[in-house]
Amino acid sequence: MTPPYVPRIRLYQDWLRDHRGLRFDSYEALRQWSIDDLPGFWQSIWDHFDLQSPTPHTAVLAEEKMPGARWFEGAQVNYAQQVLRHVQPAHAAGFPAIISRNELGEHRELSWPELRRQVASLALHLQAQGLQPGDRVAAYLPNIPEAMVAFLAVVSLGGVWSICAPDMGTHAVLDRFKQIAPKMLIACDGVRYGGKAFDRTAVVAELKAALPSVQHVLVHRILGTDTAGLPAFTDWKDTVTRSGAEVDAFEPLWLPFDHPLWIVYSSGTTGLPKPIVHGHGGIVLVMIADGALHNDVGCSYDANSWGERYHWYSSTGWVMWNAQMAGLLSGTTCCIYDGNPGGSKEKPDWGVLWRFASDLGVTFFGAGAAFFSNCMKAGVDLSQFANLRQVRALGTTGSPLSEEVQRWGTQQFERIGVRDIWWCNISGGTDFAGAFIGGNRELPQVPGQMQCRELGCAVEAWNEQGQPVNGEVGELVCTKPIPSMPLYFWNDEGDKRYLSSYFDMYPGVWRHGDWLKVTPEGGCIIYGRSDATINRHGLRMGTSELYSAVEALPEVLDSMVVDLEFLGRESYMPLFVVLRPGVALDDALKAKLSGAIRQALSPRFVPDAIVQVPEIPRTLSGKKQELPIKKLLLGQPLEKVVNRDAMANPGCLDWYVQFARSRQA
Repeated sequence: MTPPYVPRIRLYQDWLRDHRGLRFDSYEALRQWSIDDLPGFWQSIWDHFDLQSPTPHTAVLAEEKMPGARWFEGAQVNYAQQVLRHVQPAHAAGFPAIISRNELGEHRELSWPELRRQVASLALHLQAQGLQPGDRVAAYLPNIPEAMVAFLAVVSLGGVWSICAPDMGTHAVLDRFKQIAPKMLIACDGVRYGGKAFDRTAVVAELKAALPSVQHVLVHRILGTDTAGLPAFTDWKDTVTRSGAEVDAFEPLWLPFDHPLWIVYSSGTTGLPKPIVHGHGGIVLVMIADGALHNDVGCSYDANSWGERYHWYSSTGWVMWNAQMAGLLSGTTCCIYDGNPGGSKEKPDWGVLWRFASDLGVTFFGAGAAFFSNCMKAGVDLSQFANLRQVRALGTTGSPLSEEVQRWGTQQFERIGVRDIWWCNISGGTDFAGAFIGGNRELPQVPGQMQCRELGCAVEAWNEQGQPVNGEVGELVCTKPIPSMPLYFWNDEGDKRYLSSYFDMYPGVWRHGDWLKVTPEGGCIIYGRSDATINRHGLRMGTSELYSAVEALPEVLDSMVVDLEFLGRESYMPLFVVLRPGVALDDALKAKLSGAIRQALSPRFVPDAIVQVPEIPRTLSGKKQELPIKKLLLGQPLEKVVNRDAMANPGCLDWYVQFARSRQA
């Protein structure tokens, strides 16, 4: 007989009572303790989840400041070691490590012993090619098991991982990888997406030619295309077939708690993408806590679970790929899909992921908020997928989930007999590879809201005077450090970019760049970005990258893009362009502009509308005034969003005021 299910946050609170003598009469009391006593809280996470180190740490938090907090000094960890410790218990319980499917319907399962064997085999190959701790390895791979194997192999040796999705254009990829000078490149020959095959061999050749630091290339042949145009490479399949005593004896290296794990990228409004470095220990600690306590995702072999199957649809270009993979940290089966969640242009099908989840018996189903919105608009009927009754949680992030869409999803699951479907709506960021706001299985649900601020995160909404407010919209800030905040940005002398990205407005306080309202009951609503970064369904891109693509065209003199997120409405991203005299914005030019963005960045960043304007508003120093125009288009009065005296061309504002009125009509 299956025992009654107990949420993992309840198990944790029971543990605190039994092992620490701590009792809390509400979640808010627990959360307040977790931020008042940061060392006590994070030590409890270490102990409750039985994290291991061959050496003790001298202190949990040596210095409580941002940036520069020092966590668990003296401890040694390795992300791959934490994953592979689950091989025997999870396998003995009969649960696989990874289950995958692609658009062709190809189904693969990777057992825990096979995952370990492939990781060890590849790691030994990379080691033989000269990979040393601290060396960077760049990956150009889709969301397939090989990407996870490659990651674990690299970091098991102390290599520093960095990945871009193959739907990104060459320039966007090089803007990232050139900054980190990778020693090795692991790539694919192509991908399938939306029913079509896309050869990427020419891109791989360009990457190798533009990255002189690369000494070894490894290619996974997905399409089996002609490789004559590729540089000298080793075939993936020749690196993961090793077995025997050497493989059996392989163990990940123990590394300092803050040894670099990966480099991820989050773009600002100017300059190159920010190469953000996170450490092994901080990521392991925070992702285990997030996954178990707030996502309620548990170990597959735990007696309290019936075999967790965790799916969060993502591309490898989004930090949710990292979050999906983090299920392995607790021995959970990761279910991944490689392909278009909406079918193809010729044959739209928003039932793809639901069919996948039904076939695999997924228990936690996550995706970007836009996915659920598209399913509602497409009239998806979940009753046609019989095994969805196994799903007990729906996760969303990337943009605000509207009340209407959440109610639709709840009603869909009620129709198939799931009366208590739980929405785990979260908000966080690539910047610290975690969530500030998330779910709690034991708290009430309010459609259109997130349930709570997460444990260990001193998150507040601040007004313009830097004062915390409740029941009002303010800047989302975090006033105390958390272990997964960046170690530094790569090649950032004096931490100048790091400091300006998060601490320029409030020194010593993390400003995240989101609008937040905390309700009197403790719920949270995110109203979109407070800066001018483009956030397309969770994937962020700096506006400067889009301008580079658009303004390279001879027809374009100037441009500006704003990404508008409306609670309960569709996001809307218009591109404003100033054209050369005599040039008309016809359909052909619009297609050319969209094509340039698609080629340089990704199809995800093609604007919703392209609008010809007489001028782009600029400051006296020549900066484009994206944020004031964004606020204006979101409905704020002109006099509250811009200072005309600080503008070089204040007369152009009348056009934008009229445009804003037409949008709001």
